[in-house]
Amino acid sequence: MTRRLEVVAGLSAPEFSARLREALSNDGPALLPRETGSAPSVPSSGAAASSSLSSSGQPAAAEAPLGDAGAVAAVPLAGEVPKAVALVIETSGSTGVPKRVALSADALLASAAASEQALGGPGQWLLALPTHYVAGVQVLVRSIAAGSEPVVHPPGHFSPETFAALARRLELPLRFSSLVPAQLARLVEAAEGDRGIRRAVARFDAILIGGQALPDPLRERALDLGFAVVRTYGASETAGGCVYDGQPIGRTLVRLHAGELEIAGPSLAEGYLGDDELTAARFHSDEGHRWYRTSDAGTVVDGLVTVTGRLDDLIISGGIKVSLGRVERLVQSQPGLEQAVVVPRDSERWGQVGVVVTEDPSTVAPVVELSGPRLDRLREAVVAEAGRAAAPAALVHVRALPRLSSGKPDRVLIERLVAGGAPGIAPPNPDPRSVPSGDGALPAPLTDDAAPRE
Repeated sequence: MTRRLEVVAGLSAPEFSARLREALSNDGPALLPRETGSAPSVPSSGAAASSSLSSSGQPAAAEAPLGDAGAVAAVPLAGEVPKAVALVIETSGSTGVPKRVALSADALLASAAASEQALGGPGQWLLALPTHYVAGVQVLVRSIAAGSEPVVHPPGHFSPETFAALARRLELPLRFSSLVPAQLARLVEAAEGDRGIRRAVARFDAILIGGQALPDPLRERALDLGFAVVRTYGASETAGGCVYDGQPIGRTLVRLHAGELEIAGPSLAEGYLGDDELTAARFHSDEGHRWYRTSDAGTVVDGLVTVTGRLDDLIISGGIKVSLGRVERLVQSQPGLEQAVVVPRDSERWGQVGVVVTEDPSTVAPVVELSGPRLDRLREAVVAEAGRAAAPAALVHVRALPRLSSGKPDRVLIERLVAGGAPGIAPPNPDPRSVPSGDGALPAPLTDDAAPRE
C-alpha cells in the first residue's frame, strides 16, 4: 500500500505542525518539508516527477547548491511512498551527498517518547531550528506528543536577544529547546555580557545540542552560566538524537561493530526513498535487530557511547592515517577556535594535510597563516595528542564560515575555499601573516616546512 507524498514549503510552524499531526495519524499525505522557495510541485499519484522549468520555459539547470538540501531537491521525486512513511527528510548533510530519509510515524513518535522519558516528562518547547531538518521537526513532534504549544523563534537570523525574550514566554513547568553548537556559542557569548539573557536561558530544564560535535570548552562555558545543555547524538536516519550525554535513550541500542558505531531501535528510518542500494548498504539485520551503520568511529564502554570521529574523514598524510574529526576536536579545545573547522587539502609532499578554517569578524578578506607563533602553538597542541602527521598545515581566517540553513558548517564550500575559492567566496588573500601566493589562494603545493614533522 502507498500514500501520497506532498512537498510543503513556506508554511508557518503552526501550519506545518497541523499538517504534521495529520501525517502522524496516517489521515493525510506523507510530508516532505523544504526550505521556502525550493519546493516544486509534486506530480499526481503514481506519476513520475517532471523537470522544473526556468522563467524562459526551458528545463532548469540540473546543478543545485552543494552542501544543503538544494542538491537533493534536483533529483526526480515520485508522488507516492510506502504507506508506513509519514515524513521524508531531504539532506545532503555537510558533505554534499544527496539522501531522502523516509521516516514512519512510529519512528518519529518513538523518538519523541524516548526523549520525553529521558528529560523527565512532557514540557513546552522553544523552536529555533528550521523545520525541514529532523531536529526542527522533532521539536514539533515532541510538542504534538506532549499536547503543548511550542514557542517559535522567527525564521532567519538567530538572535540571542530574541531567544531569551521567547524563553520568558514559556509557561509549563518543564521547558526545553534544541540548538546547534553555533547557536549555543552565540547564546553563551551574549549571556556572558548580559545578565537578563543569562537568567532567561538558565530557565530551561534542558537544551539539546546536536547536529555536530559540541566542543568541550563551549560546553563548559555554557554549564558555568547555568545552562542545562545536553549533548545529543543521532541522525536523520534515527529520527534525530537518540543518545543523550552518552546514554542511549528509550529502547535505543548502540554497539561497536567492525570499528563502526551502529544503532538499533524503534526510531530507525525505513530507509532512503528511491535508493534501495543505499538502504541495503546502511541498514542491516543482525542478532535479532535492525541496525543502522553510522560511519562513525567511537567506543561503547559500560553502556556509555563516545564518538571519536568519522570513518570517512580519514586522510593519509605522509603514509599515516589521520582522523580530521579528532584533529578538529583538538583544535576546538583551544581558546578562540571553538567553532573552527578542519578540512583536507592535497599536498605534493605529504599526500594530504589538514587545514584549519576559523571565523574572524575583523577579517575583511580571507587570510592564510602558514607559519607564526599562533599556528606553532596550535600545532604543538595537536601533535601532543594525535602525533606529528596530524599537525595542521595552515590556519585560514574568514569573516564568517559558510553554513547550512541548519547552522552546521558547509564543509563542501569550505573545502572549495581551501582549495582556492568557492562560488560566492573569494579565494584567501595573502597578508603579512601568510606566505605569498600568486593567485591569492592557499599555496599549491604547500611548502615542505608548512607542517613540521621532525
